[in-house]
Amino acid sequence: MKRSSLILLSMLVVFTMFLAACGKTEEKNTATEQPKTESEKPKEEAPKKDVSLRVFSTFGGTDAAREAFQAAIDEFVSKNPNVKVENDTMSANDDGFRTKVNTDMTSGNEPDVLFYFVGADAQGFVDAGKVVPLNEILDADPEWKAGFSPAALENTRQKDGNIYAVPLTGFYEGLFVNKKIFADNNLELPTDWDKLKKAVETLSKKGIIPLAAPFDQSHYVIEHFILSAAGAKGHNSGLLDGIDPNWEKGYAAMKELYDLGAFPKDAATIDLSMASNYYGEGKAAMILEGSWAMGNWKDPNVIDNTTVLPFPVMPGGAGTGKDIIGGFGSGFYLPKSTYDNADKKDAAIALLKHLTSPAVIEKIALANGGTPAAAGVEIKGKTQTATDGFAMAASASSVNNPIDSMVAPETFSTLRAGVQAVVTGKKSPADVLKEAKEIEDANKK
Repeated sequence: MKRSSLILLSMLVVFTMFLAACGKTEEKNTATEQPKTESEKPKEEAPKKDVSLRVFSTFGGTDAAREAFQAAIDEFVSKNPNVKVENDTMSANDDGFRTKVNTDMTSGNEPDVLFYFVGADAQGFVDAGKVVPLNEILDADPEWKAGFSPAALENTRQKDGNIYAVPLTGFYEGLFVNKKIFADNNLELPTDWDKLKKAVETLSKKGIIPLAAPFDQSHYVIEHFILSAAGAKGHNSGLLDGIDPNWEKGYAAMKELYDLGAFPKDAATIDLSMASNYYGEGKAAMILEGSWAMGNWKDPNVIDNTTVLPFPVMPGGAGTGKDIIGGFGSGFYLPKSTYDNADKKDAAIALLKHLTSPAVIEKIALANGGTPAAAGVEIKGKTQTATDGFAMAASASSVNNPIDSMVAPETFSTLRAGVQAVVTGKKSPADVLKEAKEIEDANKK
């Protein structure tokens, strides 16, 4: 019994020591595993700060891409619920939008993202440092940069070599022609000057407007007549190095067609929108317009019977007959005031990248018939007219930026005012161009 008691006692002692050891181990482990400090806890991502951005663009009024542009903004906001975007728009046919942009950019009321022209129109706020070069931002995001057509990016480069505006869609301009009106009046399409003159004479006598165009907002008239007369080189020289004599020839040709009854009787009072309405309603046989105009024409008899041609070369003109106006004349700017704002900078750049992504570019191009700025995106025209327009641009011997991107706004206003003065015989082409040249020289000083 004593032996058994000793054994039992020994076992109890060992068991007690084991329990004590376990307790010390647990105590040691407990002491080792101290509560985690705040810095050691997994960090919860802070909610993104609410940001409000204002985008100003010309996707307003009756612009064909208005809804597609709004949809692109809505898509961005849905993916970034902390960002509110005000879509501030005006129509490009309203000359007041230039005044608004220039006023906003010089008065401290800059938008956070600006869609506007490149070239001379932007030179003032570019020189004033109101927008930031996008070269480094593009280089820092190779995927974004590679999404653009190199030619499109190059077309937006300013004189100092920097890219301040990233393009969305390009454009082409041409002579839009109602084939049915020509066929009904036994006229050949105006592929040369004589056919154009015959069409003007015939149609004006029948009470049909041959060429829908206003005198004041005569942008497309000036560009096409001068390109026809002076060719690409003379057209693109602007007025900086003197007056190309062929520019006088272009203005003289405007008067020649005016005397034949080419323009609407109220050309002195209508604007571009009204001229477009005349064509879109089948009241005019021709109009000088851009690719964007097609979206505004709703009459199937007009849409289904329209083609677009290069403006023909006038006698003695230096053009080839296949020169066109076109390019990538506008894009999105990032104002410096937004770039320097820590709360807005990243959101604005993210919006900029979204609005110029290949997917959005394709949707805008489908809506407005423009040339996509995205690499590898091919757009087939929604209508035969759009297809004809793309074919015209593809076969052009030269694609040239509009004259108003090469001269100061005040100079171009003088050229515009000169159209009515010349066609009505109040001024000679030489007088108008001399006045414009003096204004251009004064602006360059």
